[in-house]
Amino acid sequence: MAVDGDPATEVTGVTLDSRAAGVGDLFFCVPGHVTDGHQFAPNAVAGGAAALVVERPLRLGVPEVLVTSARVAMARMGAAFYGRPADGLLLLGVTGTSGKTTTAYLLEPILAAAGYTTGLIGTIETRIGGVARVGARTTPDSLDLQRLFVEMRAAGVGAVAMEVSSHALALHRVEGVRFTAAGFMNLSQDHLDFHAGMEDYFAAKRSLFVPGRVARGAINVDDAYGRKIKESSEVDVIGFGIASDADVRPEGLRRGPWGQEFVALTPAGEMKITTQLVGDFNLSNCLAAIAIALQADIAPAAIESGLAGVKSVPGRFEGVDCGQPFAVVVDYSHKPGALDNVLREARRMSEPGGGRVICVFGCGGDRDRAKRPLMGRVAARLADVVVVTSDNPRGEDPEAIVAAILEGVAAERAEGADHIIIDRREAITTAIEQSRAGDVVVIAGKGHETGQAFADHTEPFDDREVARAALKDGGWTEAC
Repeated sequence: MAVDGDPATEVTGVTLDSRAAGVGDLFFCVPGHVTDGHQFAPNAVAGGAAALVVERPLRLGVPEVLVTSARVAMARMGAAFYGRPADGLLLLGVTGTSGKTTTAYLLEPILAAAGYTTGLIGTIETRIGGVARVGARTTPDSLDLQRLFVEMRAAGVGAVAMEVSSHALALHRVEGVRFTAAGFMNLSQDHLDFHAGMEDYFAAKRSLFVPGRVARGAINVDDAYGRKIKESSEVDVIGFGIASDADVRPEGLRRGPWGQEFVALTPAGEMKITTQLVGDFNLSNCLAAIAIALQADIAPAAIESGLAGVKSVPGRFEGVDCGQPFAVVVDYSHKPGALDNVLREARRMSEPGGGRVICVFGCGGDRDRAKRPLMGRVAARLADVVVVTSDNPRGEDPEAIVAAILEGVAAERAEGADHIIIDRREAITTAIEQSRAGDVVVIAGKGHETGQAFADHTEPFDDREVARAALKDGGWTEAC
């Protein structure tokens, strides 16, 4: 790092948005995938910025701090500017392809049961002491994250459950933040529009479990990538899963429409766990929450109590019940592995009545294109009725996205998809109209989202509300 100009220049604020730069601010010239913050530096200076952090000299008449990485510098300097507020928090992180949101939702009530005023940072929302706001991204950028920690400390928050995305790790959003404990859930194909490949994606996730970034870890040893982390980690880690050598594993598992219960065998002794969440994937999420909490020295009684109180997680295998004789489930699964998990659980639910699994799904535009045929194959292999539709096409042609999905469907079944309906509302309605007693309708991809994103606008759209409307139109109105 080198300073060109007066190193004693007073800085009264920090920002990476040139439009928000004001008098006394330090503006970070962060290169991005589409634009480069250096080109907006003149606007920041015109707005009153007192100094710049740059990766190349700009000589705009204000002091410049020359660094190798503006992103890393922003995270570290931002943490210092705000007084390192995370240092006073019990901070639990969750990373992995699937299960981050649910596990964070499980950890928050565990922390509350342990006596903490809690915070939550994740995909669906941010919560500060029980007050929620909509989340902008899974993990905020480093400056917004530090501001959140400041707010949480001011509100008396003592412990935080936080999702940590691969983007956040690769883009240094959590640089300078030390986690009390963190968990690795799993790794399957996703975000390959951002990462160079699976190994690059794995490297980003793995980078959370290094000395100085996390004190203790909890690793899914049912996952091959998790095994790699556990076998090579330089930090204190324990394994969770159904594997016989897992440090946290279930025994005496019982399941029903009410949820599942089991005895968790752990290094801290046995725990009796009851949860209203169903499915193998939620069993894994519960084991993860137990292991992460134990690594943070949370008492077993608080873990048992916290897990028992969670009824559901928005958009995560969330049922829509209007009294109909078939199940309708909305889930965020928008990647092959997650869709596989959800459809397998739907099959288990349908088996007692001999019903069918009906899957409505699409793939997002301007995202990982390689997963589209893979998701088509998963749906064709595991669902009896496949309805391919649109899902956040953004700047792409929805029909082109669907065509890529159909390549995968055709690879599994010669007859292809049962229905190809670009209009998502019509697709959901068609699936529900064709359902009969004992069926399970899985509406996948959007989960908790309340909008359908197009190139230049977002239209209000909530799979749960659309499903309810279709059920009401079908005459099912009980408790809807």
